[in-house]
This record gives sequence, structure tokens and C-alpha cells, in this order.
Amino acid sequence: MSGLAVDLPIATERLVLRAHRTDDLDDLVRFHGDPEVVRYVPWPVRDRAATAETLEAKLGQTTLDEPGKWLVLAVELRSTGTVIGEVLLKWASDRQGELGFAFGRDHHGQGYAAEAARAVLGLAFDDLGFHRVSAVVVDGNDASTRLLERLGFRQEARHVDGVFFKGAWTTSLVFALLEDEWRAGRP
Repeated sequence: MSGLAVDLPIATERLVLRAHRTDDLDDLVRFHGDPEVVRYVPWPVRDRAATAETLEAKLGQTTLDEPGKWLVLAVELRSTGTVIGEVLLKWASDRQGELGFAFGRDHHGQGYAAEAARAVLGLAFDDLGFHRVSAVVVDGNDASTRLLERLGFRQEARHVDGVFFKGAWTTSLVFALLEDEWRAGRP
């Protein structure tokens, strides 16, 4: 497979998944700097300057031109234009991907992460032809585990002290969803 074409933005009922813009900074600072939000994600709590630096790098992460690359999308609430989270898709290898997501605490429990993840899974399986999408969760991140299970993912592995995460050895859980499972589970 050579580069994968991604058609942006992706609109859902309540959300727009799109490339980041420089004017997203204020929205990103709200959740990148929240210790509860970043507790289970691989970045530290960020101040405004660190978030601005990270945003600059994200401006170019809108294509999947080779394996190992991440597509990083802002998740915008259609009703307000506010960026409430981010959803990520990695082109892992051949026809395999990895899903990631982070959402501001004010928007937890409202189905936004599921809506955004479903849209990205549609992109992965329907548009890009992926065969398998995985997700790695730090043990204890029960909300993400429940979300992945609702999306049809199954837990494939539990790596005890398998990752050095935020200064300590941590157990990680590996989930996966196959293309035929995605198609069978869609409404």
C-alpha cells in the first residue's frame, strides 16, 4: 500500500472531525492542561506554551502517507464550533491501524467519543480498507475500556508491567476490531 487518501472533514450528527487550526489553541489548552484528562494518555499536563508547540506539530498530521504515521484530528462540536477532543488513527502496517482519543472532561459521558471513534473506524475500514484496528489502554482506564467494548472491540492481551508510562511500569490492555466484525456490528 502506498499513501492513503483521507477526505476531510468528516461530519457526524453532532461533530466535525477535521485538521487542526492555529485558532484551536484555547480549546486545546482546556483539556491538554487537565490532569484528569491526561492521566491515561501518553503526554504530560501541558501549559499554554507546550500546547501551542504540540499544536504546531499537529497542523501537519492530516495525511497517512506511510506506515507509522498518525492522523490527528480535532473533534469540533458542530453546535458551537468548540474543539472538545481529539481522535487519532495510526497506519500501523499493511492494512492495520491503531485508534486513539482524548476528550475534555466537560464532554465526557455524552457519547461524543463514541461518535468520533465510529467515524474514524468508518474511515479506517470503509474508506482506507484496513483489515484490523487496535487500541492500547492503560489498565485502570475503565471509561476507555467500556467505550472500546461498546464499539465492538475485544480485549486480546494484558501486558503486566508491559509499558513504562509516566515514570512507572504499567499494565497495558490491547483491544482489536476486525473489518468483518465492524461490518457485522454496524447498525
